Amino acid sequence: MPKRRFVVPGDFMWKAVAQHGEAGRAWIERLPLILERCRQQWNLTGASPVVYQSNASHYLAQARRRDGTTVVVKAHAPTGEFLQEAEALRLCAGRGMVRLLDADTINQALLLERLSPGAPLSQVEDDERAISIAATILRDVWRPVPLEHPFPSLIEWGQGFLHLRRQYDGGSGPFPAPLLEGAETLLADLSASMTQRVVLHGDLHRENVLSAQREPWLAIDPKGVIGEPAYETSGLVCYHLPDDLTTHEASRLLARRIDQLAEELDLDRTRVRDWALVQAMMSAWWIIEEGGDLAADDLTCARLLAAIV
Repeated sequence: MPKRRFVVPGDFMWKAVAQHGEAGRAWIERLPLILERCRQQWNLTGASPVVYQSNASHYLAQARRRDGTTVVVKAHAPTGEFLQEAEALRLCAGRGMVRLLDADTINQALLLERLSPGAPLSQVEDDERAISIAATILRDVWRPVPLEHPFPSLIEWGQGFLHLRRQYDGGSGPFPAPLLEGAETLLADLSASMTQRVVLHGDLHRENVLSAQREPWLAIDPKGVIGEPAYETSGLVCYHLPDDLTTHEASRLLARRIDQLAEELDLDRTRVRDWALVQAMMSAWWIIEEGGDLAADDLTCARLLAAIV
């Protein structure tokens, strides 16, 4: 029986070019060859792209190994994040994280265990329970910093604010000046006062935690960044909020999440809040930097966080 080839959907190809320009176009042209090499070296039968990551920047598809095991192939788009993800997965070795089965550094492709049923944590409606599940994951994925590693630091990530200032000739552009200045001050203070540094997931939010069989829940898609644990809670504080952020309910929810995460992870509550505010502002800038529109929800979240004492 002939082996099934991997399928690259047309909309995925268009998005890759839109996101990455000529580098994305060149990668899309190479992608069939990359996937064929993956199929050959890992003895795979290709399958359909993974549904839960259909909007991802990187190509993901299910496949089956010779022994019948279902796996996931992840071919990295030209984002410069391949080495960081591969090393973060290797360091975790399956603890709290999807397991890395193999990596092709030449073609920048990963062979990953498939998480089943693979439902995202965002489907858990009880907010306190979802936060508690994510906190358990965080305790497992934080790893000591190796002597040699490819990871950037939170301080390097914070250079985004310098890029923002250059973009607007020293001004704040569409960002409210007091809010931006406050975030810059917080980032400087937090960076200077960090006492613990570990390898963080770097992008831990509910869509990056999936239900599994080996463990009830496991994280996927680590960025890999060096920093303090309090930063890692930001994605859990700021995302998956009510549609209407102008109500007292949204502010109360943010405060409760901060309290819960600080208590369950034994973190300083003020640093949890401050990192969440910084991250909300950085996230808004990153979207603009990548060609998107100003994220009003991120700015509103930052304003609400600034009012929490």
